[in-house]
Amino acid sequence: MSDTPGEHPSLEGAVSASAADRAWTFEAVHSVSRTFTLTIELLEPPVDAWVCTGYLLCRIADTVEDDPSIPPRERARLLELYDAVLAPDDPTTADEFLDAVEPYRPADGGPDWEVVDETERVFRVFASFDPSVQEAMRAVVREMATGMAEFLREHADDGGLRLRTVEELEEYCWYVAGTVGKLLSNLFRVYGADEADPEDARQFALLLQLVNIAKDVRDDYETENNVYLPGEWLAEEGIDHEAVDDAGAVASVASVVRRVVDRAADYAGGARRYLRTLPEDEVGILPGMAMPYLLALATIRELDERAREAVTQIDTVKMSREEVEALYAEMAAGPSHDDVERLAAAVREGSYQPAVRPEADD
Repeated sequence: MSDTPGEHPSLEGAVSASAADRAWTFEAVHSVSRTFTLTIELLEPPVDAWVCTGYLLCRIADTVEDDPSIPPRERARLLELYDAVLAPDDPTTADEFLDAVEPYRPADGGPDWEVVDETERVFRVFASFDPSVQEAMRAVVREMATGMAEFLREHADDGGLRLRTVEELEEYCWYVAGTVGKLLSNLFRVYGADEADPEDARQFALLLQLVNIAKDVRDDYETENNVYLPGEWLAEEGIDHEAVDDAGAVASVASVVRRVVDRAADYAGGARRYLRTLPEDEVGILPGMAMPYLLALATIRELDERAREAVTQIDTVKMSREEVEALYAEMAAGPSHDDVERLAAAVREGSYQPAVRPEADD
């Protein structure tokens, strides 16, 4: 990997983006995902700016896909229109996408919809990057948008998504998270990192997204009317998707949540191999990717004991702020691959606390 900045793609491209536009992208990511903000804060220029903008391109699609107030087929149409904006040979503009979205925009959609409102700004920053950086993002965001649209057409009823099989669950995880991981890997390769085994990269993404699905069961049902737990696993418990809202079925739903957690844990080995391909000393790439890996392992630890809470309560199954801060400090210090392995083992055992080093004698 080259250490000469001039040999890496420049932040300047054919389209001008102001410093204010670029600064806004970092603020916007912080407003919609504090967890992903940790990753971006650990990265260094120019990769942090690339990842920030790529994430926002994905978040626009995700916001449309998640909104239960928009009929599923209409969400699919909007996502396909968004894909057309990304297509380099299609005349569809961001303005046309926004005009199509406007009738469905919630009055108080919060930070996510504020990002959608700024689609033109996101595209302006995107277009300012070197063409190689744009291409690293474009194909993946298009895969996400079209995959989400296909899923909505095939798996959403008049309400939200109801997945039938484990295979459908993992296919969905690919479109909403695997594609983000692929985007990151593409950008790291543009910078000069080695190419990871695609299966290990897939397992890294599945680990993260399956953990999210397990911990957010109640939230997904109440805010999006989505139940991602596989119908075939629910049926083995003698229940269906609507049991998520049945106080008498909490134990049975929690049993399925634990199966999702176990499935996620099965992918930790591939995720570990993926991290091993990342450079230790280049623009924060290893710590930026190791941070969500460690958070996922810690959340698995919590869910092992608290699966029922994920079924009955929103945003309660999570690690402590102190543990997050301790892990972030370890990542900010520039860990080696062996350091990440050590931290992963510690997190699995219990809430991570850094070792207290004895003070040196005078």
